[in-house]
Amino acid sequence: MATSVMWFRTDLRLLDHPALVAAVEDGPDGVLPLLVLDDRFWGPGARVRQAYLSALLRDLDERIGGLHVVRGDPVREVPRMADLVGAESVHVSADFTPYGTERDAEVENALDVPLVRTGSPYAVSPGRVVKEDGEPYRVFTPFFRAWQEHGWRAPAPEPADIVWLRPAEPSHPLPDVPAPEGVRLPPVGERAAREHWHEWLETHLEDYADTRDRPDLDTTSRMSVHLKWGTMHPRTVLADLAERPGDGTDAYVRELAFREFYADVLYRRPDSAFGYYDRRLEHLPYDEPGADVEAWREGRTGFPIVDAGMRQLLREGWMHNRVRMIVASFLVKDLHVEWTHGAAHFLDRLVDADLASNQHNWQWVAGSGTDPAPYFRVFNPVTQGRKFDPDGAYIRRWVPELAHLEAPAIHEPWKLTEPPPDYPPPLVDHAEERREALRRYDELRGR
Repeated sequence: MATSVMWFRTDLRLLDHPALVAAVEDGPDGVLPLLVLDDRFWGPGARVRQAYLSALLRDLDERIGGLHVVRGDPVREVPRMADLVGAESVHVSADFTPYGTERDAEVENALDVPLVRTGSPYAVSPGRVVKEDGEPYRVFTPFFRAWQEHGWRAPAPEPADIVWLRPAEPSHPLPDVPAPEGVRLPPVGERAAREHWHEWLETHLEDYADTRDRPDLDTTSRMSVHLKWGTMHPRTVLADLAERPGDGTDAYVRELAFREFYADVLYRRPDSAFGYYDRRLEHLPYDEPGADVEAWREGRTGFPIVDAGMRQLLREGWMHNRVRMIVASFLVKDLHVEWTHGAAHFLDRLVDADLASNQHNWQWVAGSGTDPAPYFRVFNPVTQGRKFDPDGAYIRRWVPELAHLEAPAIHEPWKLTEPPPDYPPPLVDHAEERREALRRYDELRGR
């Protein structure tokens, strides 16, 4: 018998899945649908992601009639399962994260059969897009041009009839992690992802270039969670977009390229996951997190657009991208707290938390990443609110204490003759803290 193992990770779909196609070709007599519950990802913290992932795993489990689940170290469990079913190969989508790269190398060394990497979570895998001299890109715009010129393959064909193997040993129970109280999770599973995507294409793609920075309109695609967990592949998204040329498509493709750029950066600089990409900023003086950071986490800063974003995060495990930049700037530049604290909070609370994009977007705001916003560019939360939530609809949606206010008063409620009694005054004076942030930066440059 010719059998194989399909080791599912963050590629939880059946369509446009090159690794699954390869597993079926190598295992016409049976494919073991293996899931390894790695304790690294099921410890304390990240309950929002764990809740979503547990629901997602149950969805895939039902679709294929049962994943075979084991718990423990993949370096031990994957070879054991390959031996148990007499597999001639183990198939995966390539993982380019620092941990995933190391783990897969160890699994490969422990196996007696090939570990076959086919495809990845990206249209163009990290490491493929390089300059003429073979060096990596450190700036997005030239990377984007080269990425487009490189191109990507068409979506993979649907696999032939799959014979799923059912080993004699019992499968470990799937985790059942409830969402934290009050959190509304997004739609779960491949079918839901495709339905959501096609509906969004029909209703919002055309205006995407003009509306993508407007959290009040709530018209962004929210596909980040489906790309994160692999319920849709970016190749599928790009193929659909290619049939709909226009400004909206151009803007959306650019955003997909940012995701791939940051994945490439992290692959080449794994130390930048939790350390500084631009090490010159390592010695910038920061304040220790205190009560002000707790107020930021809870959406009680007294700056409406910041509080709306942080409360959306608490309720949905998601936040509009423009608002992510605003709240990040507030933490780093107004509260003078190191970006790593904010990045860790996002990793803990975001359902779509992607290590490369999250860490490097935070570093962009902090001025220590690729294409950094100059450190002297400090987002003013009031002007940002006025520009991107002009009527205050986003603020009213998430800050009920201000729901009775109209613009422009809703952006600076502390200036009213009678400020709302149940909404806090501003935590800081933005103009004063901007000057302090620049003073610290100038001090660092002068060393």
